[in-house]
Amino acid sequence: MAAFSLLSLFHPDPSIPKMTTKPLAVLNKAYKMQVPYELKQGQKRLFHQLPSGLNMEVIEQKGLVLADKEINRGPRNSERNPPLVFVHGSYHAAWCWAEHWLPFFSGFGFDSYAVSLLGQGESDAPASPVAGSLQTHAGDVADFIEKKLTFPPVLLGHSFGGLIIQCYIANIRNKQTLEKKMLYPDLAGAVLVCSVPPSGNSYQALMKESSRMPLFDLRKLNSSLPVPSVPKSSIEVLVLGANDDFIVDTEGLNETGRFYGVSPICVEGVAHDMMLDCSWEKGFYLKQSIPSSMSLFLIVSPMVLAEEDEVVSPSPEPYPS
Repeated sequence: MAAFSLLSLFHPDPSIPKMTTKPLAVLNKAYKMQVPYELKQGQKRLFHQLPSGLNMEVIEQKGLVLADKEINRGPRNSERNPPLVFVHGSYHAAWCWAEHWLPFFSGFGFDSYAVSLLGQGESDAPASPVAGSLQTHAGDVADFIEKKLTFPPVLLGHSFGGLIIQCYIANIRNKQTLEKKMLYPDLAGAVLVCSVPPSGNSYQALMKESSRMPLFDLRKLNSSLPVPSVPKSSIEVLVLGANDDFIVDTEGLNETGRFYGVSPICVEGVAHDMMLDCSWEKGFYLKQSIPSSMSLFLIVSPMVLAEEDEVVSPSPEPYPS
């Protein structure tokens, strides 16, 4: 049986044809964003109602089912290909993932969901002057996962979205803590893309002005940092950085790697907005071998790696009822 690796999400099989991404027409409706994002072929805009009654925008793109047996060489269901949930950072919304990464992962059979945090994109805005806190944003993501997904997903977060995922990981529910109902649903893994490190960074002042309203109250955010530490083996984490990132530097990248006990990977030739970079595909063609510290990343994969045929990966389990 072939290996299924979290790292190999970013090392696709070139023999699988690329999906076309023709934009769909924008519906004639009132948008919150002054420049509405045009959905691409296969994408849908959904609205998930949170316990607060506010609606959170979700751009969904289901994984393609490939008929060619030579291409579709492994089981492509929700057990072997867990859903992917993408969380944006400041100045962004779900659209930043919908441009390239959702079509890319959908083409390899992954159901993909990009959320717009409250006050961003087409999501509702709370009555308060800021969109929320590290904890409330993480709780909103957890609510979507709990109510809409059958299997534990892989969470992918960019920049401050990565910090939200770190907060999520610190509050995760697992088999040892099922009695604690306030904890968050389990994950199949997490990918931190150019993420703000656990202690924050000097660019937090940028968040005083965001796309529609500030993502956080900076004073409350600072009081929440650093994020709580977690047991090293509690969640599989891939830390991904960009060589030309001038917002989250090498020091921040290494801090995040040390925090989770993994070796970070730095992609050459791309900047902080890796998913929107003109060379965005470089993030998916990592040629480095998996370090020994990342041997636990045998969780999910968009393709079969021929050289790892002897390794068997466990499938994520459904949430306990």
